[in-house]
Amino acid sequence: MTAVQITVKLYATLAGHLPAGAKHNQAPLEVPDDATPASVIARLNLPLAKCHLVLVNGVYVQPSRFDSHPLKPGDAIAMWPPVAGG
Repeated sequence: MTAVQITVKLYATLAGHLPAGAKHNQAPLEVPDDATPASVIARLNLPLAKCHLVLVNGVYVQPSRFDSHPLKPGDAIAMWPPVAGG
């Protein structure tokens, strides 16, 4: 299995889970070539329930596809927690 590089972008309360050296809410991340959003979430120890909005290259990924959506070299995955307000 080979590794590929992606960019991880985490916002709001998720930003605290970024790897060391992150800048502007994003960081490069080396992942296995069979990585999915679910595997990135697990690797970064993100609480799955807090990963409310997940985009890959700006395209929404439904939670039911977190385990099956393949990540490719150069992809950018962005995640936001649920937003509350009034």
